[in-house]
Amino acid sequence: MMITGGCGFIGSNFIRYMLKESDFTGKIINVDKLTYAGNPENLSGIEDEFKDRYAFIKADICDSAKIAEIFEAYKVDSVCNFAAESHVDRSIVKPDAFIQTNIMGTFILLESARLQMDHMVRFHHISTDEVYGSLGSEGYFTETTPYRPNSPYSASKASSDHLVRAYHKTYGLPMTISNCSNNYGPYQFPEKLIPLIILNALEGKPLPIYGDGRNVRDWLYVKDHCTAIWTIMKDGKNGETYNIGGDNEMENITIVKMICDVLDEIGKLNNRRSRRDLITFVKDRPGHDRRYAIDFTKLYEELNWRPEASLETGIRDTIQWYMENQVWVDRVKSGEYLSWMEDHYG
Repeated sequence: MMITGGCGFIGSNFIRYMLKESDFTGKIINVDKLTYAGNPENLSGIEDEFKDRYAFIKADICDSAKIAEIFEAYKVDSVCNFAAESHVDRSIVKPDAFIQTNIMGTFILLESARLQMDHMVRFHHISTDEVYGSLGSEGYFTETTPYRPNSPYSASKASSDHLVRAYHKTYGLPMTISNCSNNYGPYQFPEKLIPLIILNALEGKPLPIYGDGRNVRDWLYVKDHCTAIWTIMKDGKNGETYNIGGDNEMENITIVKMICDVLDEIGKLNNRRSRRDLITFVKDRPGHDRRYAIDFTKLYEELNWRPEASLETGIRDTIQWYMENQVWVDRVKSGEYLSWMEDHYG
């Protein structure tokens, strides 16, 4: 199995799950460009523990010759495509990188898979609920919700979804797509809301919240996401899309207060203030979708999957992980791991 973007947040959690906990018995080829969010330290120890079942290759999915070479050398029979530029704020400032990686990169993977379709079992494409746009105060995204992306990031993911589906309809490529809600958990890059709030709150720094903080997201613990992906790859129907949700819909301001309260239980700030006092409202970002909410009925009814983690247990586990992995946090925040990657991988 080729896993692209396997050194990123969700990809590295998926590789750990597949090798350590799932019933998968094959070999994983992890292909990652190692951009700012791709950190080999997320998979520390995996290569030594699974010498015969894991290989890492530094490569850009936009490099068609290299990708074709990997497909041929390893006789790739399945792909799980995590590789993507994924941060909405970055897409607003620099949309060209998102167009290149998310659209052209997916196209190059699809072409390589098409050329070896005689032994391709599954091409699974990881997408997002952001392709559906924004919801009002009621209703849920389903697999038949029309696409209405509102940022360069979500537009690029919508385009890649359409490409994957077109390769199934046109060429018969065996594929599935999953559109997930907001992930959180171990190894998430600190620019995202939950790790940013956790780390700032631990250090007594301001906790920035866009607008009025009433934007609603459905939160999915990354381990639950991993089990859902593998369920779809094994048992999902070719040509189908499956929504993956956490059944944890909550306003941003509420989840920030939850994090503050959990950390206050562990220990107050030096001045004995509540961490809620650190909350700071900042100017809203352009095109900020008001509400996302996922209906994962199809995944539950057809494949018998549902999330296990509640938001409270997931948040507590995530906080604990960040507190116990301060060396990882310090290296990522300082950019030191980028120098380490340059020394190790060029």
